[in-house]
Amino acid sequence: MTQDARCSSVEGCDDFCRTALSLFRFIGAAYATGASDCWEAAYRFADEAPGIADSPLLVARVAALVRILRSGRPCNLCFMPPSCRRLSKDEAELMRLLAVARRREPGELKSAVGRLVGIEQESAATQAVNALAFC
Repeated sequence: MTQDARCSSVEGCDDFCRTALSLFRFIGAAYATGASDCWEAAYRFADEAPGIADSPLLVARVAALVRILRSGRPCNLCFMPPSCRRLSKDEAELMRLLAVARRREPGELKSAVGRLVGIEQESAATQAVNALAFC
């Protein structure tokens, strides 16, 4: 089974992708609600996540990618609550995107990014996902 196929649920994702997913969800909730508590929860979660050397940088890279994706799409991203074990369609795409970036497959990454954003945001999104994947 490929990494992409396994990552259709939270259990199929590796530790880094699960950490990133939680951060996507906290940041998504911050944008949806405007609540600063969501940002604090993201930073606290990253601080407590094992194997993360620079948690503020990780949160910033997730936030940067969310901003780019939000600006390059006709509708908002759909994030599930942080405790949910299922993935929304957008979250599954993000997890696949991270898995492809972490495997360092530029052709496949370009295709995956293209499914999430328009051509005008493709370069910025590719740079952001690569930065996040190797944070």
